[in-house]
Amino acid sequence: MWSTAREVAAGDVVIAWMTRDIIQPLLITPGKDLNTKYGYYRHSDLIGVPYGSKVRSRNGKGFFHLLRPTPELWTLALPHRTQILYLADIAFVELWLDLKPGSKVIEAGTGSGSFSHSVARTVGPTGHLWSYEFHEARASKAREEFTRHGMDDIVTLTHRNVCKDGFTVSDTVDAVFLDLPAPWDAIGHAKNALRKDRITRICCFSPCMEQVLRTVSALNEAGFTEITMYETLLRPHQVESTPPLTPISVVSDRLKQSEARREEKRLRQIANARAGAERRAKRKAEEEAANEKDGKRIKSDGEGESDPVPPEVQAQDERAATDGMRLDGAADAAAASSPIRAASSAPVEDATTTEESEPQKITLSKTFAEVRGHTSYLTFAVLLPAAVREVAATATSVTVSAESTPPPPPATEESIMTDVQSGVEST
Repeated sequence: MWSTAREVAAGDVVIAWMTRDIIQPLLITPGKDLNTKYGYYRHSDLIGVPYGSKVRSRNGKGFFHLLRPTPELWTLALPHRTQILYLADIAFVELWLDLKPGSKVIEAGTGSGSFSHSVARTVGPTGHLWSYEFHEARASKAREEFTRHGMDDIVTLTHRNVCKDGFTVSDTVDAVFLDLPAPWDAIGHAKNALRKDRITRICCFSPCMEQVLRTVSALNEAGFTEITMYETLLRPHQVESTPPLTPISVVSDRLKQSEARREEKRLRQIANARAGAERRAKRKAEEEAANEKDGKRIKSDGEGESDPVPPEVQAQDERAATDGMRLDGAADAAAASSPIRAASSAPVEDATTTEESEPQKITLSKTFAEVRGHTSYLTFAVLLPAAVREVAATATSVTVSAESTPPPPPATEESIMTDVQSGVEST
């Protein structure tokens, strides 16, 4: 299908993955440019770059990842011409139809080619896919894409109304997939295209329940068995790894240590305040004693006011308070650098054992609230080989004929005597 080289070359189809919601296919053409809100890129700069590389824009606005196309990526990036099948439906259909390398498959309703790419990869070079599209413009566009992706040897695309004209093959394919507005009109043609020497399968993709009911009726009339219908719903999960939660014992130790540091700081401030008051009282007493000795007294500026503190005493008290605050800050910084003193003072063996027993990360799975809703109903059925169907039909007819023959009347006494008399007369 797509290029298998390690590096990008001119003419290759690549996938530009910008975000989960912005995925764009590119046909590498020298001379062309790519302009997005994530930057400006030249196609010529991508030639020779290995697949899977992270490519930065020329104007520095962003980057994208250069990926090799796969059917899954193509489903996410393809230009939509019709409603398409997504990965959940595609995988379920291929599993139920028992597609494998070498299988021969019919697809009616090519559309945008999402299902076609997945089937082409599954059946491989030894298998084949016959795809039919009623809309001529869509058929031409899909044919160009198949040629560009190197699928001409695996896929045969035909512009045809299969509901009216049928398929171009008969007694050939192993499975039929019908993505049509009226699949019941094509079931008879599908039966002619399926092989008669083995068990074959059919799937009808219908968005409405009314279509499913008519399809089931047509399948029953055509002789299909094991008719079932499924609806595929998708619920995404986001899985991520986070650091483990802090144990309650560790949090409790941190709170106790914080309270102890706060209490030490408060007591230290009280002690500094008391020491300063004692120093001021002592100086005042010494000054009063000296003044009394000289016969002089210091008059106060106003009654009831305390004596003014000399500037040198005030500076000394401020230095003591500043030194105390510096000691408190150093203690807090030391505590912040090693918040758990108890753990550091514990034995080395216990710490090692604790580190080994605790998990490094916890894996969490978060379910999205919304469920990605209904796309269509998938109706499946099985067609048994012709020989098996003939035997089953013969057995059914024998059973019906046996049931339709009336049983003999019950024997009575008169009938028995009549039979005896007729036997004697004949003797």
